[in-house]
Amino acid sequence: MKKLLFLGDEAIAQAAIDAGLSGVYSYPGTPSTEITEYIQSSISAKERNIFSKWCSNEKTALETALGMSYAGKRTLSCMKHVGLNVAADIFMNSAISGINGGMIIVTADDPSMHSSQNEQDNRIYGNFAMLPMFEPSNQQEAYDMVYEGYELSEKLGYPILLRITTRMAHSRSGVIAREQQKQNPISIPEDGDFRFVLLPVNARKRFKILLEKQKDFLEASEKSKYNQLFTASKFASKNSKANLGIVACGIAFNYLLENYPDGFENPVLKISQYPLPKKQLMELVEECEEILVLEDGFPIVEEQLKGYLGIGIKIRGRLDETLDRDGELTPDKVRKALGLEVASHYEAPQIIENRPPALCAGCGHRDVYQALNEVVREYKNAKIFSDIGCYTLGALPPFRAINSCIDMGASITMAKGASEAGIFPSIAVIGDSTFTHSGMTGLLDCVNSNSNVLIIISDNETTGMTGGQDSAATGRIHAICKGIGVDPNHLREIVPLKKNYDEMKNMIREEIEYKGVSVIVPCRECIQTLARKKRSKR
Repeated sequence: MKKLLFLGDEAIAQAAIDAGLSGVYSYPGTPSTEITEYIQSSISAKERNIFSKWCSNEKTALETALGMSYAGKRTLSCMKHVGLNVAADIFMNSAISGINGGMIIVTADDPSMHSSQNEQDNRIYGNFAMLPMFEPSNQQEAYDMVYEGYELSEKLGYPILLRITTRMAHSRSGVIAREQQKQNPISIPEDGDFRFVLLPVNARKRFKILLEKQKDFLEASEKSKYNQLFTASKFASKNSKANLGIVACGIAFNYLLENYPDGFENPVLKISQYPLPKKQLMELVEECEEILVLEDGFPIVEEQLKGYLGIGIKIRGRLDETLDRDGELTPDKVRKALGLEVASHYEAPQIIENRPPALCAGCGHRDVYQALNEVVREYKNAKIFSDIGCYTLGALPPFRAINSCIDMGASITMAKGASEAGIFPSIAVIGDSTFTHSGMTGLLDCVNSNSNVLIIISDNETTGMTGGQDSAATGRIHAICKGIGVDPNHLREIVPLKKNYDEMKNMIREEIEYKGVSVIVPCRECIQTLARKKRSKR
């Protein structure tokens, strides 16, 4: 029982190891990446032979985790919030099949979009799938929820969704670790042929079982130590009502504590386990005139309260603009919502300008964009559809080279659609890791339609944007494209260096003019991973 200083991500990872984890399955995505990286670098995880290799995408990761769970082992699958969109098919169906070995799914949401294209709140997915959820208010709770969550998952027979936010993932606090448990032995479920074969005849029965289980999920939530009702002493008498009651969800409870270091002045319900604990909610409502809901993300609890209370009590939060609808919650925003004076001591001087991110000096993507920009200026209506990765920074000065960046893999399919609408030239730029994540099927569509598109797979031999994790594409792109059906005469490779600049421009011109699917693979190792390798050798 020693106290360790952990990021929220690290607390989750260590808790999983200590709870008898057998495998973590993930795809890199900020702010969840450090969970898997911690397990990969853990001496204890290596000694326990915990599987921790990166997967091609979040869907394959979650499916593999369910396969290990089928064998009775405890598994962890981690992803950023938009990653759950990719894994939504298996996520929703795992709620029908249930699990065998304990399974925890981490969704790391990103309010304020620090490194994301939206700020969706994946508690919606938990409610949609009707699965139990945890939302820790601090790093110790994150550890405890994972450590104890596996036992709860196995007891209930279903996966548990653990929702954290960027601030929880990337802030540090002291965490007391617990004794390590042994890994589960292999145990095949006796009803596996029924439970995991989702033919309609079975799925209908399993869905009824899931509906029946909601009572158990609610009971677990109402009895949970993570859901607590704090009644201020001055409102303890049944003869008086408080003007305001506060519902604080997850990390919002921490922000509330910061504003009341000497104790709460209003009744407070802390919620860190879902479904909503109705018993405690009704106790709070009965002693308050009005409710303020504090939640980092969407007004999910606020909407649920308005939906099922139906008793005329006023509920304030994001929906009535007591709190902003967008952006992450902060202690100052909570303070303002409480009607307290806000005096920030951290205002930046006006002379300081924001510094946007930029491609590293010496990055191969720079040479690609420079050549591409020079060539497309020769065409009146050229459009470049980009993707998720370091190369997305081509949207910023000095390149301003791309016209879209929507989601993983969309560059190829959007370029296909634009071409079929009459855009010429229609060009896609995608990275190597993103290509194997979600681009291969789009390329297959292009080949099947013989679409008039140029696809540039800018290969830096790593997953660069999230810190240089292994890429599933390394050394395989040419073979993959050839196997999908790209004409070998229009599947070309080049090293993006200044000495090859003219050759690269000519190659781009030639492939633009080819009436069909062409692929160019500029390949040069990421300057950062190369530097790390050199330092490691020294």
